[in-house]
Amino acid sequence: MQTYISILRGINVSGQKKIIMTDLVKLYEDLGFKDVVSYIQSGNVIFKTKQKTTDTKLAKQIEAKIIEKYDFQVPVIIRSLEELHRISTQNPFINEPEDSLYVTFLSGTPNANNLEKLEDVSFLPDVFEIMDKEIFLSVASYGNTKLSNNFFESKLKVTATTRNWKTVNKLLAMANE
Repeated sequence: MQTYISILRGINVSGQKKIIMTDLVKLYEDLGFKDVVSYIQSGNVIFKTKQKTTDTKLAKQIEAKIIEKYDFQVPVIIRSLEELHRISTQNPFINEPEDSLYVTFLSGTPNANNLEKLEDVSFLPDVFEIMDKEIFLSVASYGNTKLSNNFFESKLKVTATTRNWKTVNKLLAMANE
């Protein structure tokens, strides 16, 4: 069985798109996934499956089930356990204070033309580095940074959702259990 981590964008924020985590776990189990556990209310779910499929197909399957059950759309981004492990070891800002570190997960690898749009972007002291389907951030305050999901989505034309470094490490630890 392969272990995956799904990261949902925009649920349970300011009373919008409310999904109770126990209901979300049940939704994943109804899809045939095993050992399903959630972490905090922002839509982080670890699960296992025997399905031989792509991350994109898994995400679409979960998104369709959420639409069916809740009648609203929620973007889902999937990473395998191996990918999350790679992410945990690649952070170029690892020597910065932990509370300044974030990872923005992208639904796909941005194309070269869209990446060029970010070459000269600077919002110091906030900095970022794009590696494949992740953007590593070191920011003074995520609530006040211009390096938001919406900013990256508008430039890169892919879905984005961000988690703090503590959450990334907790998801990795839970997925390894």
